[in-house]
Amino acid sequence: MDKQTKLIVLFFCIIKLALHLIADYHSGFQGDELLHIETGNHLSFGYMEFPPLIGWLAFIQNLFQSQSVFVHHIFSHIATILILIYVAKTTVALEGKSKAVFLVFLCLIPIMGRSQQLFQPVVFSQLFWMLSFYQLTKYVKLLEQKYLWYLTFTVALGFLTKYDAVFFILGLSALFFFKTTRDALIKHKFWWNIIAFIVIISPNIIWQYLNDFPVLKMFSRLYETQLDKLSATEVFLGLIITLNPITLLISVPAVICMFQPRMKKYRILSASILLSVLFLAYSQGKGYYFYPIFLTILPFGGVFWEMVILKKKKWIIYPASILLIISGTLLVSFSLPLSSLDSYLKNEYKYEKKKIEGGKYAIKEERYSKEKWKETLTELKNVYDNLPENEQENCLIWGKHYGQAGAVSLLGNKYDLPKTFSLHGSFYSWLPQGNIPNTVIAIRYSQANGSDFFEPYFEEVKAVKSIYNPYADEEEQVWQTIFICQNPKQDFVTLKKLFVNRIFE
Repeated sequence: MDKQTKLIVLFFCIIKLALHLIADYHSGFQGDELLHIETGNHLSFGYMEFPPLIGWLAFIQNLFQSQSVFVHHIFSHIATILILIYVAKTTVALEGKSKAVFLVFLCLIPIMGRSQQLFQPVVFSQLFWMLSFYQLTKYVKLLEQKYLWYLTFTVALGFLTKYDAVFFILGLSALFFFKTTRDALIKHKFWWNIIAFIVIISPNIIWQYLNDFPVLKMFSRLYETQLDKLSATEVFLGLIITLNPITLLISVPAVICMFQPRMKKYRILSASILLSVLFLAYSQGKGYYFYPIFLTILPFGGVFWEMVILKKKKWIIYPASILLIISGTLLVSFSLPLSSLDSYLKNEYKYEKKKIEGGKYAIKEERYSKEKWKETLTELKNVYDNLPENEQENCLIWGKHYGQAGAVSLLGNKYDLPKTFSLHGSFYSWLPQGNIPNTVIAIRYSQANGSDFFEPYFEEVKAVKSIYNPYADEEEQVWQTIFICQNPKQDFVTLKKLFVNRIFE
């Protein structure tokens, strides 16, 4: 990578980081993030919904004992910068230079913002997918054994981050379709790499086996409630919009470039990408599941522009860059919360205005969650303070949704709230032992009273407070209801058994 290219990478990394730091200032915690942060308090080789790496990262962040959005986004921001660096390195490995990297970055900076902002496995999955693709590129190009080992370790880390790494692994089967790489794999005794991969991921596989493979139950629930309702056309059109239609100027030539004679030595990479796309499409993945693949395709587009289009007409880079900058500037504010909630509602919101039944705005949770969790925890505090002193002593808070339990766990100390528990998702694994206290404060998302969920487990359940959320982007989250539940009918061990098939409800 020459000096000019390094300066371009540095410049865009600074821009990207600045955008995310501004977004940190204007955002709160999204519900899933609260679950991921809590995993750091329960280190394990696996969790109900995802592999263990997110928990190890959360453990490090939790050492700061902070409730700051910035602190809990540190690793997400590091991953985002590393993604940019390895996209650039991959572009250079494909024989691209500064102009190719520049055009690729103009496409990338404004998009994928939310997926790379939040503390979720998604951004780390993108990172390890990109790292793995870079090692694959180097191996295909140089056929050196060290890159095969680097690839083994990055793919294993990708698997321990998010199970969608399996689609990258399926794409690697392309290595056996071509004589040069097939011979190289045999020469390098690739079976040792497979053994090493299995050894690295085995603690998580063992954990899944010992816990009756909860991830399969989670995927079953996901297909039942979401994935089966998606059409290929809906996913494809959604991808074009969220990834900026103007980036088609680069992504379409990228596909052309992948199959050009001049890129013949990289056909294995093209075949690998194609296989990953086909397997992912067959599995009915959501739009953002394709983001890592988009990261691997774009470098080809940058190389095509630099080698073919700009070689004949250098001036075209100027209008193309202007189009990408203008469209990216318009889109980035929808991708990241770069302004206050009030400013967003007055300006950008009118361009993506949508309504849900019972709500007013329907916007992404992190844009308003500072206010949401402040109001929720304040109301929980009011209910707790109004309990008789003898009932406060052993009281616990039952959050039906893991986001509610996560909010109490992370932010509850500020409000002097009691400890929380939940039977939703990974919180199921962390359920307390022994007897349930005589009085439990429960909270759930519900449009009506919603006491029917808790009534089977207590002699008395009374709704005491409803909280309205006009910003919710899901109908079921427009209202939260707080209950006082008394005289439990069972202990925690029995309660856990009752919920064994309801973990993801």
